[in-house]
This record gives sequence, C-alpha cells and structure tokens, in this order.
Amino acid sequence: MELMAGIGESTSCLIQPESIINKNNPKDRHFAVILPLINDTMGDLRDELREKIFKCSEEDFETLAMSIFRYQYKHNRTYQKYCQTLFRSDVLIPKSLLEIPYLPVSFYKSHDIRCGNWNPEQIFQSSSTGGIPSKHAVRDIQIYRESFLKCFQLNYGDIDQFAIIGLLPSYLEREGSSLITMVSELIKQSMDGDSGFYLYNHHELTALLLKRESQKRKTILFGVTFALLDFAESFELHLPNTVIIETGGMKGRGKEPTREEVHSKLNAKLGIKEIHSEYGMTEMLSQAYMIKHDKFSCPFWLRPIVREQRDPMCLQEWGRGMLNFIDLANLDTCSFIATDDIGHVFTNKEFAVFGRADNTEVRGCNLMVADFFQT
Repeated sequence: MELMAGIGESTSCLIQPESIINKNNPKDRHFAVILPLINDTMGDLRDELREKIFKCSEEDFETLAMSIFRYQYKHNRTYQKYCQTLFRSDVLIPKSLLEIPYLPVSFYKSHDIRCGNWNPEQIFQSSSTGGIPSKHAVRDIQIYRESFLKCFQLNYGDIDQFAIIGLLPSYLEREGSSLITMVSELIKQSMDGDSGFYLYNHHELTALLLKRESQKRKTILFGVTFALLDFAESFELHLPNTVIIETGGMKGRGKEPTREEVHSKLNAKLGIKEIHSEYGMTEMLSQAYMIKHDKFSCPFWLRPIVREQRDPMCLQEWGRGMLNFIDLANLDTCSFIATDDIGHVFTNKEFAVFGRADNTEVRGCNLMVADFFQT
C-alpha cells in the first residue's frame, strides 16, 4: 500500500558529500556539512532552553527546535551514536527540521535515553503484553506537569469547570503510567469532590454521571478504550454534559477495532454526539487532542512530521505516511521521535492516525536499528 499519496517532488531528502557517496547505492543519503561543537556549560544551556519551551511561538519554533537538536546531539550519547551510525559522519548539522534524524521509539525499549548524567524524578513505563516495555526517564517532572496542564487548558479551558473522572483500570493496576500521572494531577487540579478514579465499579460510575447530568454540571471522563466499551455494553445512557476522552488501549483484549468503530458504538450507547481522543505515548511528554473531525490538534510546542514508509530519511511537513514528532518538552531525553503510527499530517499541522504499522511496514527504521546494534 502506498502511504505517501499527496507528497510531491518537494519531499526533502538528504544529500551526502561527493567524497563519501556510495556509487552503488544512489539512495544512500548523508549530511554534507560539519557542525562545530557548541561550547556551552551544559546546565546553563539547559536552563535557557527549558525557559523557552512553553513560551515559543509559531515563528520561533524551528529556531528553538534546532537549538535543542544541537544540545541533544552533543549531550545524549545514544542519540549522537545513532545519528553518526545513520549518516556515517562524526558531526552533523541539519539545515531544517526535515533534515534532523528522528530516533525510533523502539530505542526506549533497549537504551537509556537521556542527556548527561542525572537521577530521574520518575520513570514512565509503557504497558506490555509479553514484550519489552518502553522506559522514559524523566529528569524534571514539572516539565511534564506544565505540558499536560497547558495542553488541557488550550483545548478545554479552566479545569475548575469540570469534574475529572478516570476509567483506566489496566493503567491503575500497574506502576509507571504517564497517563495515570496526568489524570491524577488533573483530578487534583479540578477541586471537585466528584473527581476520582474508577476501576470496574460501573454502577457507581453510572449513578455519579447521571447525578451530574441532572444538575447540568460539566464532567470529563478519561477512559481506556476497552473499559469504555465494557461500560457502554452494560449501560445505555444520555450524557450531553459529559465529555468522554478515549485514550486508546485494547492490548490483550483481542483484535483492536478502528477508532471510527469505537466512537460510533460509544456515541450510540452513551448518547453523545462527539467522542474526543487523546494522543500520547510513554516516549513523549506532550499530548494532542482530537475534539472533532477526526483530526488531532497539537499544542504549539509539539509538531508532527511525516516520513516516507520505506525511506525514513525522506521527510515532509504534510502528507500521508509514518508519523514523526518534535516534542520540545522532551528536553532531557530526545525531542525527535519516529513512531510506528501511520497517519496523515495536514497543512495546518493537525494530524490523523490510521493505525499502527507492523514490522514489515517500518522496515526502513528497523534496518537502521539493526545497523546501530552492529556498530
């Protein structure tokens, strides 16, 4: 299946210097310019970059992202080695966001991803159904907190307008969930006595939601996909004053339905016109929300990039393909992430997600990872 429909001749690919071109492989691309090592005091530069993350504008996003790349290339040994292995060069300089190397998310399963040496305040760990979980060491949990609180406010306004309910049983039953950390803080910030987590006590949850509906009080329900579907199977409700945010998640529950199937069923059973979605992952400290029209909107410090299915060095600002992200909040690990998700990035920087690619579809990234391990 061709995933790059809509991406024309303007696709940015990297050109290597003539002296190291492999004549037998015309698609072999490498950076052509040398980056002088930046002379900085690591702590001072980090503090300067940290101060700018949540103050950047559309106009200065690229400048800040390039500064963070230089910082992470110098101080993140795993990322530096990956870049050098990928482009067979000791020092690199990208000329634009489309020339920055994006680290495959799989590295968070196998490597310690961090800039410098420090003890993490928290370690986020992905859910796993028999596989190796991703681990994201967080140096400063306040960055994550500031990220999700600002993102929530951008999409929903002041949090004290809502009660925040979490229907996240599988996440509550394990340690290290970034989603639980986020929803726990949102519950605390809401200052509403009805806010809290629910496991499998659907009767109590139903009574609470109906009570708040009768009082016309606003409620946000964060729910993992399988738990929301189980809840909808048990109760048929009408919840016009409740915002339901589906966070994904059917691991270990059989074949995963499409988002459209999930939302259609929830709309019908719970009497809601629109089901919202939250897009986040262990390897990132920022989220995107889908409120309508099946498109996710990013906060100004998070930006999607699309890469070609078979050639991850070919990137484009918009089009259909594999999704990469620049997450400025990942200051202490790696801000340039290549995911395994298939999607479409639109010209207004919104994006859609079509599903997770299998190992065959992400073959280009997998081959680069294999090459990394052999060096």
